[in-house]
Amino acid sequence: MKYIFGPINSRRFGLSLGIDLSPEQKICNFDCVYCELKASKPKEHIPNPPNVEDIIKEVKEALKKYPNIDVITITSNGEPTLYKDLEKLVDKLNEIKKNKKLLILSNSSLIFKKDIQKVLSKIDIVKLSLDCATKRCFKKIDRPIKGVDLDKIIEGMIEFSKNYKGVLIVEILVVKGINDKKEEFIKLNQILHKISPKRVDIGTIDRPPAYKVKPVDFKTLFELSKYIKDIPVNIVSRKKEKKFNEDLSEEEILNTLKHRPFTKEDINTLFSKKSLEIFKKLLKENRIKKINISNVEFYTSS
Repeated sequence: MKYIFGPINSRRFGLSLGIDLSPEQKICNFDCVYCELKASKPKEHIPNPPNVEDIIKEVKEALKKYPNIDVITITSNGEPTLYKDLEKLVDKLNEIKKNKKLLILSNSSLIFKKDIQKVLSKIDIVKLSLDCATKRCFKKIDRPIKGVDLDKIIEGMIEFSKNYKGVLIVEILVVKGINDKKEEFIKLNQILHKISPKRVDIGTIDRPPAYKVKPVDFKTLFELSKYIKDIPVNIVSRKKEKKFNEDLSEEEILNTLKHRPFTKEDINTLFSKKSLEIFKKLLKENRIKKINISNVEFYTSS
């Protein structure tokens, strides 16, 4: 198939069938330093965009072959919201997806546009990127095409979130020496509370990047995640360091989970044996509850 790939077992979204709207080359209005695709000049349009009918034909074939997928993911070798027939494609996918969820992975660059907000509002799960809270950091890490403004992106995200009925997820990718500062995350926290996403994913580089930049370790990701308050945070890392062995009391566990819900992976990584026993006791007493946000389970105090 030309436009369909997978299924891929995503840790964040379940079993995913991907749709690539630019399969032949990278087309993006960013040139992020951490991109797993090769460096390229930012562009605003997808040349020779695929035909919606051709994509839908392949999706139908794939759904017959893989009936048990969880999500259909709209993505691209670049930015999918640059695709000129996105609304038509989304409408067609909604007609045939049945019980599957529709997901889009966007860099947020065009979220301030009313027509883009309208299209994304028809999608079950919207993942928007926000790597930085300050313009200097944004230009250094995301390297946007001229005219893309961080303030407009943030305003667009806030506006979109007010009316969106689906699951909004914000992703932050951390690059060593650029956006791995406490001050950046304190400002990000302020912005995130205006956006009010259902979940925040924090990760780092785990594939060879376009430029000579480096990832941070899991401990850094965890420390930075502490500055995101009262929003479920999913630390996306292939290399979780075992263990921090923190001995926490009942009160400390409940207070921590109240302000920062943990995934099961977080708990297994961060809690000592003694803390795990207390956690299981609290869970059995229903003083801790489990919630599911787009295939990621979190634990929070009741």
